[in-house]
Amino acid sequence: MSRYEFTCPECGQEIEVNESMREATLAHGCPVCGSSVTSSAFATEQQTK
Repeated sequence: MSRYEFTCPECGQEIEVNESMREATLAHGCPVCGSSVTSSAFATEQQTK
């Protein structure tokens, strides 16, 4: 499963997330401040099988 490093463009919070958490954050916004985010806020961290 893919892992991503999420960095909020508004509050700067950095969180490691998996694919389902990434999708939830894209749909609902930053879990810390609630601001809208785009896929550019995520960097692929590692791939696991």
